[in-house]
Amino acid sequence: MNATLPPPRRPHPPPPAPGDVVPGHALDWLAAGWRIFMRAPLVWALQALIFFVILAALGMVPFLGWAAAPVTLPVLVAGMLSGARTLDRGERLHVGQLFDGLRQHAGNLLLVGLFHLLGLLLAALAAAAIGGSAMLTGAAAGALGAIAGAGVAAGGMMLGVVVFTVLWALLMMALWFAPALVMLHEVAPLDAMRLSARACFHNLLAFVVLAALLYVLVWVAMIPAGLGMLVLVPMIAGALYAAWKETFSPLLPAPAAPPAPAAGATSGESVPPAPVLLAPAADPAPDDAATSAAPPAPEPGPHPDLAPGSTPAPAPGPESDPAPDSAPADTPPKP
Repeated sequence: MNATLPPPRRPHPPPPAPGDVVPGHALDWLAAGWRIFMRAPLVWALQALIFFVILAALGMVPFLGWAAAPVTLPVLVAGMLSGARTLDRGERLHVGQLFDGLRQHAGNLLLVGLFHLLGLLLAALAAAAIGGSAMLTGAAAGALGAIAGAGVAAGGMMLGVVVFTVLWALLMMALWFAPALVMLHEVAPLDAMRLSARACFHNLLAFVVLAALLYVLVWVAMIPAGLGMLVLVPMIAGALYAAWKETFSPLLPAPAAPPAPAAGATSGESVPPAPVLLAPAADPAPDDAATSAAPPAPEPGPHPDLAPGSTPAPAPGPESDPAPDSAPADTPPKP
C-alpha cells in the first residue's frame, strides 16, 4: 500500500520593508477608512456588531474568558482587513468575510493573539513588581512617618502605571500591523510583530498622531450609548488597511532613462534613424583563378624599333606560349 506524502509546505515570501511616512498622513488614513466604510455601511455595521458579540461572549467564559478575547482579536481584525481589501479591489463585501482570517490563516493569527496575551501578562507582572516594591517601601516608611509613607506608596502606584503604559504601548506597536502582514503578506507571526514594531518606530511621529486622533474618536463614539463604535471599528480597520498599503507598499523599479538625442537635434524634433549601410555584393570568382590574378594588359603604343604602319607582336599572356627565338615575320630586314 503506497503511502501518499503530504504536499510540501510553501515557504513564507520575503517580508516587505517599511517605508517612510509623513506624519500628516495619519489624517489621510482616517479619511480613507471613512471612505471604505461608506462603500458598504450596513455590512460594516453588522460586522462590527458580530465583532463585539463574539468578544463579549468569549469574555464570559469561566476561567478562560480573560485570555480568550486577546487571543481571538487578531483573527477578527484580519477578517475586517480582508473586507477592506475586497472593497479596494472594487468587489462586493459580504458579512462572512469577517471570518476570512479564521478560514485562511487561523494558526498564524492565533499565534499572534497568543503573543498578545503573553505580552499583556509580562507587562502586568513588570508593573506589579516595580510598583509593588515601591508600595512596600512606602509602607515600611510609613512606620517612621505617615505622610512620607503615603507619598512613597502613591509614587509607587504611579510608577507601576507608567511602566505598564509604556510596555503596553510597545506591545501595541508590535501588534498594529501584525494581522495585516500575516493575512495579506503571509508573513510568519514573530516576523510580522517584529516588522510592525520596526515600522512604528521608523515612523514614530505619524503613529503618535494617529494614536492621539483615535483616542479622541473613541471617546466621541462612546457618547451615543456606544453605538458610534459600530462605525468607528470598521473605520479603524479601513485606516489600518490604508496605513499598511502606504507603509509596506513594494518599491517599484525606476523607469529607464530615455536615449540621448543625436548631436544637432533639437528637443522638439525627432531624430531619424541612421541608414543601414549594406556591404556590396562580391563578384563571383571566375573559373580560372590565374586569369583573375593577372595584371591588366598595357595599352598598345608606338614601339621605337618598329617602322611606321607595322603592328607589334602581342604580349605573352599567362596561358600563351613564350615567343619563339626567331624574329617575327613582319620585322624589317637589317641593312
